[in-house]
Amino acid sequence: MNDNESDALGYNRRDFLKGGSVATLMTMLGGVELFAQTNAAPAGEAKAPTIKIKVAVIGLGTWGREIINTLTRMPRADIPIDAEIVAICDTYPASLKRAAGAVPSATQTADYKTILDNKDIKAVIIATPTPDHKEVALAALKAGKHVYCEAPLAGSIEDAREIALAAKAAKNLAFQAGLQMRSDKQRLFLLPFIRTGALGKTVLARAQWHKKTNWRSASPNPEREKALNWRLNKATSLGLVGEIGGHQIDQAGWFMNALPTAVTGFGSINFWKDDRDVPDTVQAVFEFPGDVRMIYDATLVSGFDGDYEMLYGSDAAVMMRESKAWMFKEVDAPLLGWEVYAAKLKVFNETGIALVAGGSKVPPVDKNGQPILPDPLTTTPLFYALYNFLLNSAELTQAGEDYKANYGADDVDGLLEELGKRRRRASAGYLEGFQAAVTAVKANEAILTGKRIELKPEWYELK
Repeated sequence: MNDNESDALGYNRRDFLKGGSVATLMTMLGGVELFAQTNAAPAGEAKAPTIKIKVAVIGLGTWGREIINTLTRMPRADIPIDAEIVAICDTYPASLKRAAGAVPSATQTADYKTILDNKDIKAVIIATPTPDHKEVALAALKAGKHVYCEAPLAGSIEDAREIALAAKAAKNLAFQAGLQMRSDKQRLFLLPFIRTGALGKTVLARAQWHKKTNWRSASPNPEREKALNWRLNKATSLGLVGEIGGHQIDQAGWFMNALPTAVTGFGSINFWKDDRDVPDTVQAVFEFPGDVRMIYDATLVSGFDGDYEMLYGSDAAVMMRESKAWMFKEVDAPLLGWEVYAAKLKVFNETGIALVAGGSKVPPVDKNGQPILPDPLTTTPLFYALYNFLLNSAELTQAGEDYKANYGADDVDGLLEELGKRRRRASAGYLEGFQAAVTAVKANEAILTGKRIELKPEWYELK
């Protein structure tokens, strides 16, 4: 399996505007930065015992290597999980060789089935091209592996449903779709803030992804080049709205606690005039209950203004950018109550109100008494998503082994009941992954046809 090989493709989902200029601009506009508490434990607090789990990564393109780099940053004092990458898999020898540099002790294989045959490997992470997800995910679940499958789950509703139903039936296993934002501490902090009505009446959502890149990889082998550039072929790709935008679109529906009811799309090949048939510039308008709409646009032609998401309400708006968030209050917005006690900052003629999760806690310090700042590479949505997946997987594995040791392996119903009691950490499960795939498939269809498509509620049901 392989993903696109070149970082120049623009498929690195970490790519948000870099530098402090955005934060400065938001402050000048009267924005109030919203913070989530970091993972760091207070000084002197006992370190949690490290949980170890053997894992394999299948698919070693740009994103697969990003996953490996993220896994190798565990454990830390405040991250009690040790992901031992014991195997990596890709059908392309160059991808295997490139990824092996980060995990030289891992077994290299071109056949993912050898990974599934290894009883020591408890969890697999699937980062193959979207068309290959179904085969690998179904086989991994059947082999009794915990599965993290990148989003979108599949390129068709039928294939996504088959994956989700198999995951639903595997009650003793953790299944997580790669919708990283649902595990991100910053977003989880914002979720109740938004849902409790702090923005007033939600009237509009907006998101964008802009990057100047041709989304293409080169290879001296024509057959290999075609395989590398599967995203440029509408027969194998959900285009920008599905392969990139699915994360941002899913987040909007998550925050509003609603599924879209219709989508209208537009798309064209404006600049990259080659053999591709996937648009390089797209727009989509999603309709949500209550006459709320989300506007999404993405382009491979211009990098201006980067990536971000917005929610607009009658009392305030929130911008999410660089894994941070800012609140902009309307002048007529009512007091929420906590403003009296919050830290305030005068910016031009506006007063910014700091909203800080866990702000009353004393920040952790090192042995010299200096504040410990969070590692920006271990506070990304991907890091939190993988962290939650591995902890869920390890704890389910241990709970299952403990139950079998005490009550025997024959009491399947008792085992499933016990595992069902386990509290699982925030993540996108099979249902969320399936529903996001439905939206992505239909949004891409709307873009390719230039039509409005009503999204039927039954399409989102798993049956």
